[in-house]
Amino acid sequence: GPVAAFEFVGNKSEGRPKETPASDLAAPRLVWHVQRCDNSRLAQEEVCMKKRRVLSGYLLMLALLVLPACALAQESAADPTWISIVPPLFAIFMALIFRQVLPALFAGIWFGAWAIRGLDLNGLWLGLLDTVDVYVKGAVADADHAAIVLFSMMIGGMVGVISRNGGMHGVVSKIATWATTPRRASVSTGFMGLAIFFDDYANTLVVGNTMRPVTDRLKISREKLAYIVDSTAAPVACIAFITTWIGYEVGLIKDALDKLRITSVDAYSVFLESLAYSFYPVLCILFVFLIAWTGKDFGPMLRSERRANRGKVAPTTAVNAAEDDDAIHPVEGRPQRAVNALMPLATLIVSVVAGILVTGGFGEEGKSLREVIGDGNSYKALVWGSMLSVIVAILMSVMQGVLSLEEAMDAWFRGARSMLFAMFVLILAWSLSSVSDQLGTGTYLATALDGTIAPALIPALVFVLAALTAFATGSSWATMGILMPLVVPLLAQMLGGDVTNPIFYSAVSCVLAGAVWGDHCSPISDTTVLSSMASGCDHIEHVRTQLPYAMVVGMTALMVGTLPSAFGVPWWLCMLLGAGMLLGILQFAGTDPTSADD
Repeated sequence: GPVAAFEFVGNKSEGRPKETPASDLAAPRLVWHVQRCDNSRLAQEEVCMKKRRVLSGYLLMLALLVLPACALAQESAADPTWISIVPPLFAIFMALIFRQVLPALFAGIWFGAWAIRGLDLNGLWLGLLDTVDVYVKGAVADADHAAIVLFSMMIGGMVGVISRNGGMHGVVSKIATWATTPRRASVSTGFMGLAIFFDDYANTLVVGNTMRPVTDRLKISREKLAYIVDSTAAPVACIAFITTWIGYEVGLIKDALDKLRITSVDAYSVFLESLAYSFYPVLCILFVFLIAWTGKDFGPMLRSERRANRGKVAPTTAVNAAEDDDAIHPVEGRPQRAVNALMPLATLIVSVVAGILVTGGFGEEGKSLREVIGDGNSYKALVWGSMLSVIVAILMSVMQGVLSLEEAMDAWFRGARSMLFAMFVLILAWSLSSVSDQLGTGTYLATALDGTIAPALIPALVFVLAALTAFATGSSWATMGILMPLVVPLLAQMLGGDVTNPIFYSAVSCVLAGAVWGDHCSPISDTTVLSSMASGCDHIEHVRTQLPYAMVVGMTALMVGTLPSAFGVPWWLCMLLGAGMLLGILQFAGTDPTSADD
């Protein structure tokens, strides 16, 4: 039936009500806009038609991609390796178009299961059933996978408790007392980003909201605050030894190594070795401190800082700070002690290190420290450490009267719940990896690229591909889940199983480093959005001012770090050259915002 639209009589263009007779003041007159509704309905129908046409175009492209693959696969059933690259590429394609990683991964698993079943109509239905019944269930049932899930949920719960008991805010407050000048405030914000290393979401919300009054008072632009928050959150979370990211990263590496039946190295030790080649995260953090210490800026950030120096710290379209209903805030009126966060974190780190040493045979005659770490059961150590850290956090909160046992358990549950989405992504990524293993994806890619591209170029290509995927999807976690199961077997096959080769470590690192780079450039990234909101900065202004900095660091990491190190230049020399180049760029292109405008 017809749709009615009502509004109070008023002059919207002037921002004040129209003059109405006194008889109408008691009951404001309602106006029926039939024509306006008709126009609105026609506009909505036109938008729907456009969406249908776009969706039809996407589906047609998918059909053009899938049907030839099916035909070729049916013609050569004895050699199914060509079809093996379609499931992960299909998942990437779906993620890029719809920007939804869970449906994309599910679709990739379904297509792979269909290919395994024979790519006929019956196989299409059975493949759908196998998607959950065989592959997802198999991923969940794996003991090591279960350990990763437990560790991640425990870490999320621990973060929830130390957020609720005020421990994190206590740590931040200690650092904030030093911030008395713009330089000190910027450096302090950077150090806070490093201090809250265990979770990027907690980092952005706590640092942004806590430091905003300080930076506003010292005339630092909201864009600069959002940049410092964003450019320390994910980079430090992805390279620190114990974070909410580690279980996810190590789980992906472990699954890929298991598929290749490689037992000579431990997944956690591969992660540790790959840190040396994490050029973008390290250089990104370094660039933050160079800008904070020198006080120089360039590009849109320079204009924002000059505006702030004139007393207007927020852009015209600034938003309020994040008020997330799911955010865990400290209990009001209770003491916020830094020790309530530091003790659980210290327990976590010490317990994990001790667990690795104990399970690796520390003290046995003839065993080097590297061998002990390599033989250690990192999964047991991570589970032990996360469990003990949760117990310490809850006991300290309850014994001091900061939280009741009920409040502590509620905070733990809310923190653990924040990890659910990441765990679903991880489980589906494991499932897609299992499908790719059955189809021989890694073997096919290694054979296809053998002799056509030098293995030393693979890390750079992975870095760029991960950045593009993260930019389009807005999720570094999704990018890792899609690409890591491809990159590990590809490099292992191309290098003849030598997973101790620096090129292998560099490629593993480039999946994560490229994902963080794309995340920093993407306007739809979750951490970028949170950084904008927590800093009270307009989101588009944050992206616009951060993009030049991210591009400078990303290209430096690629040209001075990833490429030379893959051809044999020592990683530490590449890191020093990258740092020197960034300092030179800042000195040459940067300008002090307090100087006279050009």
